[in-house]
Amino acid sequence: MPSIAHISCHPIKGVGRMALDAIRLEAGKTMRGDRIWAVAHEASQFNPGAPDWTPCSSFIRGAKAPELQAISVSQYVAGDDMVLKHPDHPPFRFNPDKAAEHAGFITWLTQFVPQNRAQPATLVAAPDRGMTDSPFPSISILNLASLAELAAKAGQPMSQARFRGNFWLDGLDVWEEFSWIGKTLRLGEAEVVIRERITRCVATNVDPLTGVADVNTLSVLEAGWDHKDFGVYAEVVKSGMVEIDDGAHIL
Repeated sequence: MPSIAHISCHPIKGVGRMALDAIRLEAGKTMRGDRIWAVAHEASQFNPGAPDWTPCSSFIRGAKAPELQAISVSQYVAGDDMVLKHPDHPPFRFNPDKAAEHAGFITWLTQFVPQNRAQPATLVAAPDRGMTDSPFPSISILNLASLAELAAKAGQPMSQARFRGNFWLDGLDVWEEFSWIGKTLRLGEAEVVIRERITRCVATNVDPLTGVADVNTLSVLEAGWDHKDFGVYAEVVKSGMVEIDDGAHIL
């Protein structure tokens, strides 16, 4: 039976990733703690006076600043300090809940953003949902078998972190997840409806261990399967705990 192999959370959209052993999913909501913060750049359309979901183009992200892809989160509990790590720089610690510490974080982050790109300006939050790339509150589900197939086509190993997903499933057929659109999937105690495929961007070209582009993922997908999709977005319809090694199956 297919099972949950990995769970990942990304507290700041586009900046860092963190592995989890378990998470409680809530119906109608994004994954708790995932993309609850985002970094608006100097040309952002995000309105801090009326914070709400805003398209990813308003925030700094790996598609425009590849080095961001190499940042990981080694420590974070909501309300406490967050520790960010990059392979080429010392760790950085700050508390995102303390506005007085935001300026130091923005200064630290600026070194990873090319000067010809819109520069990071402010750390923002939308209080009612995470800043997922989808306009509806989603979680992302990915397939290890599909990743192995893509890596084989690319001719090199490809890290899961390249795709910044929430749940990685083991024990599926290659691309099986694409046949689930409109169906209900049970993840541990929770249930989700698979809404749509995830169309990828150039951020996936970057090796998350180095922050350097090393493969044209989009070209590999197009050459092999005539699309740029990898993984699926789902909407939580039944709350419940989800843990690594829990089962995952279509109802």
